[in-house]
Amino acid sequence: MMKKNERKRTFLLITIPILVLFFTFNTLPLIKGFIYSFTNFKGYGSYDWVGFRNYIDLFQDARVGHSYLFTFKFALVATIIVNLFSLILALGLNSRIRAKSALRGIYFIPNVLGGLVVGYIFSFIFTYILPTIGKAMGIDFLSSSMLADTKAAWFAIVIVAAWQAIAMNTIIYISGLQTVPEDVYEAGSIDGATRWTKFKNLTFPLIIPFFTINMVLCMKNFLMAFDQIMSLTKGGPAQSTESISFLIYKNGMDGGQFGFQSANAVLFFVVIVAISIFQLTFMNKKEEQL
Repeated sequence: MMKKNERKRTFLLITIPILVLFFTFNTLPLIKGFIYSFTNFKGYGSYDWVGFRNYIDLFQDARVGHSYLFTFKFALVATIIVNLFSLILALGLNSRIRAKSALRGIYFIPNVLGGLVVGYIFSFIFTYILPTIGKAMGIDFLSSSMLADTKAAWFAIVIVAAWQAIAMNTIIYISGLQTVPEDVYEAGSIDGATRWTKFKNLTFPLIIPFFTINMVLCMKNFLMAFDQIMSLTKGGPAQSTESISFLIYKNGMDGGQFGFQSANAVLFFVVIVAISIFQLTFMNKKEEQL
């Protein structure tokens, strides 16, 4: 009885501080942000209650609409690229090759680096190194910085974000591939299955839960893109690469639109939850069919 009471006391001593910290630094700011979304608060001074006006104005603001379109385009393209290359790399690193453990470690390095650090490194590459190479080789596309081109800047951000995200997704796919029994491949070989047939009919159906995880995590992370944009373009050129997260931060903190951008943040939260639920529902149906 004494041991049971001691365990209960220890559990409470550990759990209660964690819950207090979580509420203080996560739940409370979320509640306050939701309340501010119904005000004209500028981030300082007094404010008035404006009801749903901020939410109505969101659908009439062209800059907000453009940031949503850019974010969806960026997230969709980056998610496809990351999962395609991650799966190819995972298949290669899971095969019988030498030093594959060392290669896995090397491929995971980008995930260890901070988003801002990676962004500043690639900013130097896009601004100085690639234009120099482009001019030397006579390649017009690379002769100027991609980050200064309104049509190419978004894809430069995709390249950086994908380069960093591929590491984690590759590890997840490798974990999935290692759950596939060798007997399955042996049975496929006996039936005369080719490599593509094995992947299509044997490997992929068995690792589709890992595919679902990667798709949902990728889409969620890319929809919330901030670090790469902050370090590469700061929303430019001409506001062509403003993501929703960056717009909320920039105009909410520096633009005197704290209340308005709080409403944007609430709407964005609902959008992310809705997209994640849709993805999980759709992919679960596909899993059942397979």
